[in-house]
Formats: sequence, structure tokens, C-alpha cells
Amino acid sequence: MITTAFTIDGYKVVRNIGIVRGITVRSRNLFANIGAGFQSLVGGNISLYTELCEKAREEAFELMMKHAKEMGANAVIGMRYDANEVMQGITEVLAYGTAVVMEKI
Repeated sequence: MITTAFTIDGYKVVRNIGIVRGITVRSRNLFANIGAGFQSLVGGNISLYTELCEKAREEAFELMMKHAKEMGANAVIGMRYDANEVMQGITEVLAYGTAVVMEKI
């Protein structure tokens, strides 16, 4: 169970394990930049960058879940994403939250 909230209806936290995270660093490639440049000329969604961002978030999310499982958690509460540009064209995506053990009330 993973939620951005700090509670889950019908469950209670029985153990707080601590912060878990998943981080990935992605770069755009030359072909994606060229394709995105053409898409930006007509306006609207730049699907090449959307796909790159979605893949980066998904990878960070999966790594966070793996980290939580390794620590013995069965849930992550307060889950968030953060992204920063490390340098031009290279972006870090971080998924993080609090790993907990929850049980049904």
C-alpha cells in the first residue's frame, strides 16, 4: 500500500520504519531533443518528454517500493516525488516516503 496521505482508512500504523527513497537520473538523448523540437513548433504536449518523465518517475517509484520491502515495510505513507536538474539535460527524480508496517483495524 502506498499513499500520499498519512493514514489509510481501516488500517493503523503499528511500526514506523523510517524514510525510504528511490532515485534515478535520466538524460535526454539527441534524437529525443530533435523530435521534441519539432513537436514544440506546433505546440501542445511534447510526448517525447512526457514519456521520458513518466519512465523516470516509474523507475524511482519502483526503487522506493523495493527499498521499503527490503526494510520490512508493508506500506509507504506520505509518498512524494521531487525532481531537480543536475545539469543541462540531466534530471534527477526522487520518490520518497515513510515506510511503515500497517495492520487492519
